[in-house]
Amino acid sequence: MTTSASTAEAFRVVPNASPASAEERATVLADLKFGVNFTDHMARISWTADDGWTDRRVEAYGPLPLDPAASVLHYAGEIFEGLKAYRWADGTIRTFRPEENAKRFQRSAHRMALPELPVEDFLAAIRAYVAVDGDWTPTAPDSSLYLRPFLIATDVFLGLRQPKKAEFLVIGSPSGPYFSGGVKPVSIWVEQDYHRAGPGGTGAAKCGGNYAASLLPQMEAYARGYDQVLYLDAKTDTVLEELGGMNVFVVLKDGTVVTPVLTGNLLEGVTRSSIIQLLSDDDLKVVERPITIDELRQGVASGDVAEVFACGTAAVVTPVGRMGAKDFEQQVGDGTPGAVTMKVRQTLTDIQYGHAEDTYGWMETLA
Repeated sequence: MTTSASTAEAFRVVPNASPASAEERATVLADLKFGVNFTDHMARISWTADDGWTDRRVEAYGPLPLDPAASVLHYAGEIFEGLKAYRWADGTIRTFRPEENAKRFQRSAHRMALPELPVEDFLAAIRAYVAVDGDWTPTAPDSSLYLRPFLIATDVFLGLRQPKKAEFLVIGSPSGPYFSGGVKPVSIWVEQDYHRAGPGGTGAAKCGGNYAASLLPQMEAYARGYDQVLYLDAKTDTVLEELGGMNVFVVLKDGTVVTPVLTGNLLEGVTRSSIIQLLSDDDLKVVERPITIDELRQGVASGDVAEVFACGTAAVVTPVGRMGAKDFEQQVGDGTPGAVTMKVRQTLTDIQYGHAEDTYGWMETLA
């Protein structure tokens, strides 16, 4: 059985026969959107139960041939990650804490009964991909090459079992900010009818099923005039968990920052853990504990809650200006981005874009 290949050089390159022209690429980079356009190539590694991880390559971006009976189509055998590549002023391309994404990818694979990709292969695939398509990394403010590693079960069998074949891929999308229009407060709908995950479920795994479960409530929130959905726990319907794709933080009037404790229902966000570190190093008290919706409502009403913000790889740090549900509607603070929110956002993005010293060793050079 083959073992992990830890370097990008282990990936053979099969060039795209019809890559985008320099003019076509420039057009995309001049009008950035999030997750709409994709680069010329993708990195790929195949896996079988008999041979392990094999055939590491970078090949043309394009449709995947899948048998109609492929396991992923029937039993949702898939996981993914999200991270960004940033173009620094010195011309290098760097990314943020990719090893943490690789480790979470392994945890997600384990929960979904998929093969666990070695951390070295995860990192090497990203490096190999960027070595070929790095020219797609934008330079505009708040822009990045969004990287999407994912793993799908491809064995052909209409029966519920651990897959015997799988494909790992990395694709990339030159992207602007997740929320168009810059940093501005979003509104959140506190969901009381639907749940994203439950005890013993897949909440801590980054799998598509969790996001599919959030689509209907997200659509209903849009219809009500809200930007995002905040989920409560499935057991009691009283405790805050997370937004559909982001972790949540609450800033109290006394400067204490509170965030929901990891219970197995929440995704262990890389941005979340980084923010906890940054806030703590800024001499703020950070507490991970259960937060009830009643506590949050009362705190907002009394002024004891000064700020609320959400965070994730795509959106980075996003202030919350308004929240509501069937039985209440509240403005958070004065409805504008709070000082703690904006300071930690600036600190984090300064590290990511190379505007401040990376004293944590979080940034990895890709090219």
